[in-house]
Amino acid sequence: MKALASYLVCAFIVGALQAHGYEQIPLENHDLPETWLSKYGKQIDQPFSGPLAFSHLTYSRCLEDESAEFDIAVLGMPFDTGTSYRPGARFGPYAIRSGSRRQREARGYSLAWGNNPYEQGSKIIDCGDVPIIPFDNALAMDQIEVAYSTLLARPVASSKSSWAKGAALARDGREHPRIVSLGGDHTIVLPILRALNKVYGSVSVIHFDAHLDTWAGYPGTVSEQSRVTHGTFFYLANEEGLISNTSIHAGIRCKLQGLGDIENDQSVGFHFITSDDIDDHGVPAIIKRIRERVGDSPVYLSLDIDVIDPGLAPATGTPEAGGWTSRETKRIIRGLAGLNFVGADIVEVAPAYDHAEITGTAAADIVHDFLSMFMSQEPPTPYTFQGSWPKDEL
Repeated sequence: MKALASYLVCAFIVGALQAHGYEQIPLENHDLPETWLSKYGKQIDQPFSGPLAFSHLTYSRCLEDESAEFDIAVLGMPFDTGTSYRPGARFGPYAIRSGSRRQREARGYSLAWGNNPYEQGSKIIDCGDVPIIPFDNALAMDQIEVAYSTLLARPVASSKSSWAKGAALARDGREHPRIVSLGGDHTIVLPILRALNKVYGSVSVIHFDAHLDTWAGYPGTVSEQSRVTHGTFFYLANEEGLISNTSIHAGIRCKLQGLGDIENDQSVGFHFITSDDIDDHGVPAIIKRIRERVGDSPVYLSLDIDVIDPGLAPATGTPEAGGWTSRETKRIIRGLAGLNFVGADIVEVAPAYDHAEITGTAAADIVHDFLSMFMSQEPPTPYTFQGSWPKDEL
């Protein structure tokens, strides 16, 4: 009876209030939480979080996604069964991408380059890794060539070209995408050159390395496939007519069997710059010699991380003491901007031998240089601002 009486009293009061024009106003529900999007905005990746793509770029499995559009692709090639000493470069693409995590499109401007490569009108994406088989090197070489040719044949994404001579260099008269390959051991360059040859013919190679990589073969070679290694691929490329007699090594300091190795190297089409030449002649002279050697030809740049001294980049399969510093290497790369680059790679990063990720970090920074190099029509001039060096002292 008490409950019924209470209900009747409440009903009478509500009815009286409504009769006098008062509306019932519900209390605000404070139990519903504010959403992340309404309070903090879009979900962004921190330098140490998010999917593993180079510099947090858009990631696509471009080999299967034919709708993926790009002007420049970053492509991993996790292959290391062509090595002659320490394996492990199959993890190189992972290490380089990991080393790039502090980089991103929004903070890509470099004082040394005077640009942000991601803001030059070209679409750059990470196309993932080629799923290279580690059990059959003949099959692996074909997989790399087919993958590279597949991306090379795609139409460029941008209507306005940032590559002045791209179409003129190609046999078919149209501009093709450019690819920055993340090795992998150096053997990957042979199938890459095979793919490039279909589009550009023979190319000049600028080869940063401690080693010549023009040997005819290793002791114990008893089959045609066993000739294909990370130290013989340029010899084989010359046999196949893939490289021009205008190629050059930079940073050479390896042990040789004798002067016969140099004579063989010259017959393959290379001149070379030793690591000591940087002390005797300086960076500007090295840049000048490289540019004069390759001229206006189509150019492919291949950089073995062991060109850098192992004290600064220890994570590599065949370390050689006495190499260049990462700063010297980066300065030389800047001096090569404006050449007719058709592609580039960085190889032989083997993170099992790294510490504090210093090799992966250096490699990632060099890849960023490659992108700026592709975007620049000439070497950058030193940036000056109030308080810096006067122009006449630079």
